[in-house]
Formats: sequence, C-alpha cells, structure tokens
Amino acid sequence: MLHPFRPEQLSPELKPSTSDVQSVLLSAEQIQKRVAELGAQISQDYEGKDPVLVGVLVGASVFTADLLRCITVPCSLDYVAISSYGKKSRSSGVVRIVKDLDESVESRHVLIIEDIVDTGLTLNYLLDIMRNRNVASVRVCALLDKPSRRMTSVNVDYIGYEVPDEFVVGYGLDFAQRYRNLPYVGILRPEVYGGK
Repeated sequence: MLHPFRPEQLSPELKPSTSDVQSVLLSAEQIQKRVAELGAQISQDYEGKDPVLVGVLVGASVFTADLLRCITVPCSLDYVAISSYGKKSRSSGVVRIVKDLDESVESRHVLIIEDIVDTGLTLNYLLDIMRNRNVASVRVCALLDKPSRRMTSVNVDYIGYEVPDEFVVGYGLDFAQRYRNLPYVGILRPEVYGGK
C-alpha cells in the first residue's frame, strides 16, 4: 500500500495565482506524479476485478478524471453527490444524497474517489450506503487526508497526501463554489472564509 506524503516532505516554491490563496501546498506537478502512482497501485490491486469507480461530486471530479486515465485495468465510472457543507467552511455534520448512482453496484467491486477526508462523517455515510447495496467490496481513494479533523473512524485505502488542519482549495476543492479551477492545492487565507 502507498503511504501518504506529508506536507513537510514537500517544498513547493510557487506563487499562488490568486491573492486569496495564502500559499501553495501541493503543486500541479506533485499532484500529477502522485495521481499516477495511485493509478498504478489501484491497477495492480484490481487486476481482473472490473471495478466501479464512484467519484464524489463535485470536489473529486478533477481528481477522478485524472485518476481514471492512470488506471490500466477495465473499469466503469459513476458519480454520487453528497452534501454536508453548503457555503460553510466546516462540515455541518448533516449529510444527504443530492445525486445517486445511475447504475446498480450490487456484487461489484467499488472504489470511492474522494477529494478530501476530514471529519469522516460524509465518507462513513457513503460507505454504509454501499455496503447496504451488497457490493463485493468497497475501498476508498482520497487525494487528501486531514486526520486532525476526524470525528469518526473511517478507513482510507489509498491516500495521496496528508494535509494539516488548514482550509485548502484548488484541484476541484472549493469554498462557496470558487477556486476549483486552480491547478494546485493551496491554503485559503482565513479572512476569505471568516476563519481564525
């Protein structure tokens, strides 16, 4: 299993492309290298299993698209949308399905693709749903893991990077639907989201 990199192992020396971003945590190049590594490991682990990749909208859409292109085994793709943030900077803890899967996953090997796992509440909810649908197996791949914010125990099988307890945006991650288009992951200035 691949172990996540920690921010202290990284040294991006990039200038953010917007003044709302305090600093670049992960460069586009670092992200692409790690996504390729994750894709290679997933391809090896799912050889002969024809997995269903379930991207969690909207945040994981960019990561899902890039990861999909790095997976070499036959697989299918579906999406689910779950809401727990709204326009807030912290999860409300109230989780609901906004868009369900288009196809049945019964007896299939499911790989949930998340942008970030922090409290674990949303992911725990989604894992319960998948298990109740009688899947053959369910695993999780997350670009980012923020264990310092965990409120419930969840297992993340593939982790890109472990990140500190900062509000991060870019590469699909947003605040109030903005910043998803940034090619890097950056730390948002607290004054932008009303933090510290």
